Amino acid sequence: MLCTRCRTRTAVTDDGLCTFCSGTRPPLPEDMTPRATGPGGWGAGDWPRSPVGLSWAVTALLGAVIATDLVAIVSGLHLRSAWQSFAAADYTAVQLGRVQSADHLHDTLTDVQPAVFLATGILFILWFHRTRRNAEVFDPSVQKMGPGWAVGGWFVPVANLWFPYRVADGIWTGSAPIGPEGGRPAVPRALLNFWWALWIATLLTDQITAHVQDMAVEPEQQAHALALVAAADALEIAAAVLAILFVRALTRMQVERAVQPPVPALPVPGAHR
Repeated sequence: MLCTRCRTRTAVTDDGLCTFCSGTRPPLPEDMTPRATGPGGWGAGDWPRSPVGLSWAVTALLGAVIATDLVAIVSGLHLRSAWQSFAAADYTAVQLGRVQSADHLHDTLTDVQPAVFLATGILFILWFHRTRRNAEVFDPSVQKMGPGWAVGGWFVPVANLWFPYRVADGIWTGSAPIGPEGGRPAVPRALLNFWWALWIATLLTDQITAHVQDMAVEPEQQAHALALVAAADALEIAAAVLAILFVRALTRMQVERAVQPPVPALPVPGAHR
């Protein structure tokens, strides 16, 4: 059974908590002294560096994404209702005025969405790159892609559907805390997989809804397009919620991992010293 608090480690106490969340983790053996000299096990002027501050900033901005999406859904459904009334009333001037008013309100309320999403994306990538650099210190042997791909992977067409996930998978594996006996417990990847699946789904639905909106001319088509946009925003909210859980879970893993020794890098056969 997983810990009821962090949902990443195995529960060991009667109330369903792991050793880390319950505060019952045994002290490290003498040959597993912390590698770093900074506060909390983080490096002093060198890697690894704490991702905690960035994680809180990303979490706050993801919350802002959720808030703006909720506003967009409400205003979009209001505009959809206006278009439906316009079509049902045989295109009267009164209903047209209602449509124009609702459209102006919708545009005003949703103008902030791109800015919030951009700011969130920038901070998320900064946090993502920091956790990737940390994972390189924790265990370089499980990293499938270099640290540069933690940034560049998001901007390569087509490859951005897969490369960031490969980076995240290596970070997740390398950040798994070492157990009391030196082994590394398997950390379930359900949260990582669900978050990435929803992220890809939002990218695809955004493309579909943009095309439908561009093709919408008649009031009925406008109403249909707005319904699809509301559904896409709801999917983005779900993806943002999972992103928050992913950021918090991975950050907790690295906080625990920071006070443990790194896994020695395995020699590459045929490599020059």
